[in-house]
Amino acid sequence: MRFRAAALRAGAALDALPLAARGPHDETLTIDLAWLGAHRPRHVVLHISGVHGVEAFAGSAAQLALLAAPPALPADGALILVHVLNPYGMAWLRRANEHNVDLNRNFHLDNGIWTGAPPLYKRLDALLNPASPPERDAFALRLSVAGLRHGVRAVRQAIAHGQHRYPRGLFYGGAELQPGPRLFIDWLQAQLGSAETLIAIDLHTGLGPYAGDTLLIEPGVGTTALPILSRALQRPLAGGNTTPGAYTVRGSLGSALPRVLPGTRVEFVLQEIGTRSALRVLHALREENRWHHYGDGHTEHPAKRRLLEALCPAAPAWREAAVAQATDVAYRAAAWLFHGKL
Repeated sequence: MRFRAAALRAGAALDALPLAARGPHDETLTIDLAWLGAHRPRHVVLHISGVHGVEAFAGSAAQLALLAAPPALPADGALILVHVLNPYGMAWLRRANEHNVDLNRNFHLDNGIWTGAPPLYKRLDALLNPASPPERDAFALRLSVAGLRHGVRAVRQAIAHGQHRYPRGLFYGGAELQPGPRLFIDWLQAQLGSAETLIAIDLHTGLGPYAGDTLLIEPGVGTTALPILSRALQRPLAGGNTTPGAYTVRGSLGSALPRVLPGTRVEFVLQEIGTRSALRVLHALREENRWHHYGDGHTEHPAKRRLLEALCPAAPAWREAAVAQATDVAYRAAAWLFHGKL
């Protein structure tokens, strides 16, 4: 409601894509979109929040700030804000959607095979996804042993790559394209099929140094915007496995966008605002997943609250930094795309 009210105050057009899934109090869930600028734009900045539902709080705050003070738009330009691509995950304090699908592992538009898992993930399944409610079980120590045995980078990549074998497991990519992604793809094709250039900024939280941000390259997607923005911001630029915090994924939103809009030059920026250590974030994801599947799933459980804190810290300084960095990248992307300057 805050997003919709802010969009109306800014004079934005609003659209809503309804989902069949419901919130914890039987609320209707929608993917909301606010559109500022040209109705049929040639150039678009597309800002996306909440691909991983519980990460949406920082993205929502940044989008409220952008609506309060939007960038200058030319006659042929538009700023489009996608408010929470996974509203179920935001409402239920989950990273995954109503089918336990990690949406950033679900965008398979190349007739990919919806089966299988990395070989090492299969060996880690019992550790990552125990069939029991949350409890103390020496997870950190056992994961450290796995890292010593197989290599930390190999374990990280196996876990985060995405898997289609364990429907109740972490980083599950699904058995088919999910309702939210399908609605979003259809909307993009109907509304932006004639756009010439699009910069998509996909905002996430969790990876990287606390309160710092990292811009990540999506392999195979346009590469013009990222180096320019990275140099201008003097921020780290990661790609694939080139930095300790990076990994490659299969079925990501960024890799799908050029196929969704084949006539559009697509530049993709995945922005990560760092929160807690990778181990703490993974442990929080694991315990929430156990509570969802083997508890009653209510949102007041400590596992839910720990996951929220792991991906959206309550500290005002972190929240201020997250909004400042997210809006800064959006403003600079708009300045470069619409006005040729940084």
